[in-house]
Amino acid sequence: MVPSFDPALLADFARFYGFHYDICDPAVLVRDVRIDMERGLQGKSSPLPMIPSYLRPLAQASSGKTVIALDAGGTNLRAARVRFRAPGRPEAEETRKAPMPGTAGRVNAEEFFDQIAGLAGPLMSGAPGESLEGIGFCFSYPMKMQENGDGIPMAFSKEVDAPEVIGRSIAQELRAALERLGLRPPKRIVLLNDTVATLLSGLEEIPPDGGKNKGPDTFALPGGPVVGCILGTGFNTAYPEKDIPKIGFHSKDMPQIVVCETGNAAPRYLGVLDREFDATTKHPGSYTMEKTTSGAYLGPLTFHILKQAIADGVLQFKRSAEFAALPALQTKDLNAFMHAPLAMEGPLGELFDRGELDAIRSVAYLTSIITKRGAMFSAAVVAAAVERMEAGYDPFTPVRIAVEGTTYMIYRGMREALESYLHVMLNREKPRSYIIAPVEQASLFGAAVAALSH
Repeated sequence: MVPSFDPALLADFARFYGFHYDICDPAVLVRDVRIDMERGLQGKSSPLPMIPSYLRPLAQASSGKTVIALDAGGTNLRAARVRFRAPGRPEAEETRKAPMPGTAGRVNAEEFFDQIAGLAGPLMSGAPGESLEGIGFCFSYPMKMQENGDGIPMAFSKEVDAPEVIGRSIAQELRAALERLGLRPPKRIVLLNDTVATLLSGLEEIPPDGGKNKGPDTFALPGGPVVGCILGTGFNTAYPEKDIPKIGFHSKDMPQIVVCETGNAAPRYLGVLDREFDATTKHPGSYTMEKTTSGAYLGPLTFHILKQAIADGVLQFKRSAEFAALPALQTKDLNAFMHAPLAMEGPLGELFDRGELDAIRSVAYLTSIITKRGAMFSAAVVAAAVERMEAGYDPFTPVRIAVEGTTYMIYRGMREALESYLHVMLNREKPRSYIIAPVEQASLFGAAVAALSH
């Protein structure tokens, strides 16, 4: 039995197994991501595919425009009529929600798109004389983007049973479904994924000056570029790119958004326990970065590491064998414990006695090391995108970093550590101006902006 809480022993344990953040060089992390980004843009072998979206971000949506926004992801489908009453102020009206087609049983392609049209159709009739500018559709499943703004589904998660939809053009099929209802769809139907939607939502929700100049005698210059980042169940980023050699795209003045798929990045600083854990996952060798940073994996990874700590004797408590025999530790349960460890509740907390405070400290300490490393890895990806754009040097036009996701928002210690590492990385050589902020209803509002962006 370890008699007391020993931070030095626990830190040495983390270094020995290669998961301590202090063995990582932040500058090398950023450089490695930059190299993988550039290789992906050139079409060379890279863990980062750098997927073109064929969307060019607006400086800001014009006031007086009205669009339909659709958001398909997970088990729900949402639709809303979104009106841009003033620049930077999208307002959702008549938001509707329904189960995602195919989640209640198999549907064919026509049924799939008819259900989507049935939810969106009633929103197409607005005020007299009001025109509908387009439909933006945030489709958070793997798809191949087309130059005309359409998208072709490549796969569905296990919740959606609609195999006939794979390989079909979403915008084209939705247009046909609306016409079957006797409706006249708008000319513009634009597809995007949730990471692009987060970026576009940041364009509208985060002021061009970062919200810092609010006096009556100030004015806002045109805003700098926006990075979109999702750090929730998964991890991904998107940013505007000027040069995409693999598709022959080069535009200094009108960059298009690229989706990095950064969850698949392969950080060099991984230890034996990371590799052991990776071998237990559904896709060994893939989504390496995601397995160190995202909500789908932080709980299970920490569980694997804590079991090794018990086996090595650096962590012990009366019911440690019972803990090691648990089938799993979910991230939400670990997070609940970390927010209130002395409450001793939940699958982890209830295993401790009141006299085992040092063991609780040890668990919290090791978990915080894993969290800080995940924050450092995440910050390196965001910093690489900012560096790639060569942005942030103008103090009047900060880079706006829009973030969405529960791991960033509520996972204990993640947000503070990520923002701290990001500051160091972006100001290492020269000062950069940036603002990082969460965005609300990113998928819905981002889809609305996309309807005006293509």
